[in-house]
Amino acid sequence: MFSRIRYRNCFLHQGSSLFQGGRCCSSLISKAREKLSHLGEGQVSLVKDDVSGIATITLEHAQKKNALSGQMMVQLADITEELFSWSLGKAVILQAQGDTFCSGGDLTTVKAISNPNDGLLMSTLMHNTLTQLYCLPLVTLCLVHGKALGGGAELTTVTDYRLFTNLGEVSFVQGRMGVVTGWGGGTRLVKLLGYSVALELLTTCRKLDGKEASKIGFADHIIEAANRHEETKNWLIPRILHEQEVIQAMKKIVVGGRDLTLEESLLNERLNFSPLWGGPANMRALGKNIKHK
Repeated sequence: MFSRIRYRNCFLHQGSSLFQGGRCCSSLISKAREKLSHLGEGQVSLVKDDVSGIATITLEHAQKKNALSGQMMVQLADITEELFSWSLGKAVILQAQGDTFCSGGDLTTVKAISNPNDGLLMSTLMHNTLTQLYCLPLVTLCLVHGKALGGGAELTTVTDYRLFTNLGEVSFVQGRMGVVTGWGGGTRLVKLLGYSVALELLTTCRKLDGKEASKIGFADHIIEAANRHEETKNWLIPRILHEQEVIQAMKKIVVGGRDLTLEESLLNERLNFSPLWGGPANMRALGKNIKHK
């Protein structure tokens, strides 16, 4: 059941011959990967800690304010695919180098694909990648430690939680650039904040700092920039104390409740509950008699 959620990322466009279901979507993704993989510089790194169950994704393109190049988009796609099968995982932190979180698309890549057909390829790949990240069976957190502009603002909508430093700032500036959200951020923003607030943020392109982001429910916590890595992990750890199979099942149930019909979500919940009932984690907990402690 959960696999159905994972692949609900082939967005059908009615009336367009380009979209005729999953096979065509797969073809577009393959073309996008081929087109983008050699464009621009920078990289996206992944560090997995099997002991803590925490993985860290880092945008490493500080000289360009961590703008995503084509090759970084492909690397991010590979990373999200890898994380889906990480059996020891509990959580993912999305962060970046330097003083900026992400300034959107890298100009070198943007100039190389500035036409509608290539825009469709890039958007399809990023929708696919970020929807997988959005639905990961792991607790996800974005550390907004500097400006997140345009596509960078869209990245902040992907995770379960958002921690802002005192220097964190989000701006959906796509309208100023004569475009709209292309990486799925508009859809996710509506789910996060509701119709009216999402529309207001998109149309005004205004800056959203940590204080206001907390007020409207976009930021979950504000931390000091100087100790951001330590404070982020300290905030995250109490939320991932259960064993990894329990954390992953919880996340799958919550994603199902968000994205599926009631009937589908209840089935998804049963299918995630039953393997744990009488399983190793359950039996260890029963043996400790800890329910009411």
